Amino acid sequence: MDLRQLETFIKVVDLKSFSGAAEKLYITQPTVTNHIQNLEKELDTILINRSGKNISLTEAGRLLYKYAIHIVNSCEMAKFDLAAYKGRIEGHLSIYSSSVPKKYVLPHIINKFLEQYPDVSFTLDDNDSENVIQNILEGETDFGIVGAKYPSKKLNYIELMEDRLLLITPNNSIYTEPNYSSLPMDKIVKGRFLFREEGSGTRKLLDNRLKKHRVDNLNIIAYIKDTETIKELVSLGVGLSFLSEKAIVDDVKSGKYKAYYIDKIDLNRKFYFVYHNNRQLSPLNETFKTFILKYIKNNSKNVSL
Repeated sequence: MDLRQLETFIKVVDLKSFSGAAEKLYITQPTVTNHIQNLEKELDTILINRSGKNISLTEAGRLLYKYAIHIVNSCEMAKFDLAAYKGRIEGHLSIYSSSVPKKYVLPHIINKFLEQYPDVSFTLDDNDSENVIQNILEGETDFGIVGAKYPSKKLNYIELMEDRLLLITPNNSIYTEPNYSSLPMDKIVKGRFLFREEGSGTRKLLDNRLKKHRVDNLNIIAYIKDTETIKELVSLGVGLSFLSEKAIVDDVKSGKYKAYYIDKIDLNRKFYFVYHNNRQLSPLNETFKTFILKYIKNNSKNVSL
């Protein structure tokens, strides 16, 4: 069996798509089809059921998939160990993260990782928590950092850091209370609000906590993915919003806008390192996962509020 054919087979199964596999492997879709057909011809069995755009594994395909993962990872491990033996570990990491840990936690983790493995390159993909989870479940990535838990028996969540959401308001004569004091909900309920997009951990937390306190009549005038845009709009007086305390400290000090807690509404939250329970990782990804779990254990007191 050709190793490239097995790699193609694995990617087709993980992404449930021939075109998706072609894109990820930087080959053409006809090449993907050819790899699968040649593999089926060599093994004299059908591995993948094709029904329009939907594909599924046959029993033979499920059996081969288990061995294909082992074979490919064994080859990768051999190359990885040989590189380590020569004193050089290299490769490329793709790390998916929601915006707050991407900006305030991941740089420290990556810096420490690169001190040990200076020849590793990486890509940081900024995505909301729901999309990060979906990417893990669909095989786009092996792990990520999210601001909300989405229940799945296939996933394991490890607490990475604590955070809280604060209300930010324009710095004007309407909001005269000192920064970081508490405002009653009645003070702000008639204001115009700018919320994060659906799927973000911030939005999920707000929806849950406001619903718990029966606050369902806010005037939400916009849903915005980019927090920097939200900050600018609040500073201009367009509306109010809720953002991470870690993301607003410098702006509050400079007077760009003001920040408050809300009486009787707990907006504390946690960020998690999340990974697939059952997926066998590449050697480099396994190394990074082991590193970040050790980092979390050793720095748990330093990544909280």
